[in-house]
Amino acid sequence: MTAPTLPVGKPPGVTVAGWAAYALAATVVILDQALKQYVVSGLGLTVGESRPLAWPLSFTLVRNDGISFGFFQTHAPWTRWALAGFALAVSLMLVAWVRRADRMVTGVACGLILGGALGNLIDRVRLGAVIDFVDVHPLVFPWIFNIADSGITVGVIVLLAENLLLSRRVAA
Repeated sequence: MTAPTLPVGKPPGVTVAGWAAYALAATVVILDQALKQYVVSGLGLTVGESRPLAWPLSFTLVRNDGISFGFFQTHAPWTRWALAGFALAVSLMLVAWVRRADRMVTGVACGLILGGALGNLIDRVRLGAVIDFVDVHPLVFPWIFNIADSGITVGVIVLLAENLLLSRRVAA
């Protein structure tokens, strides 16, 4: 009986794009958690309090027990663990998937999403809700969000754009 062989051109381990994703995810988590700590402790904001920085940006402290941008606020205790479980499942799937990414844009997109999911997961487990603070409502954007939410949003947009562009190239 012979040992299974690996496909040619796909060495075992993590690709360069995979390592880039992991590094970017760690950067997003560190930045997200550091800024949340600064807003709560350094600025001393209380929930609902706002501190203008430079137009159009303010830091406004909000505890979000819904999903990104405050959607689906239920205040039910089970949502904390359901959303934490979902974030953990998504994170584990991304860790497994991105290790074989062969395009850097895929690694960047997945790194942003992974970092955002982990940043918000840490808040849910530690605090019972996600800390949101980035407020740009003068730009007609009514939601208050955080760095993790931004990572998720930008990562999803990049992933969708990449797939849209790839499908157009294949069709052409």
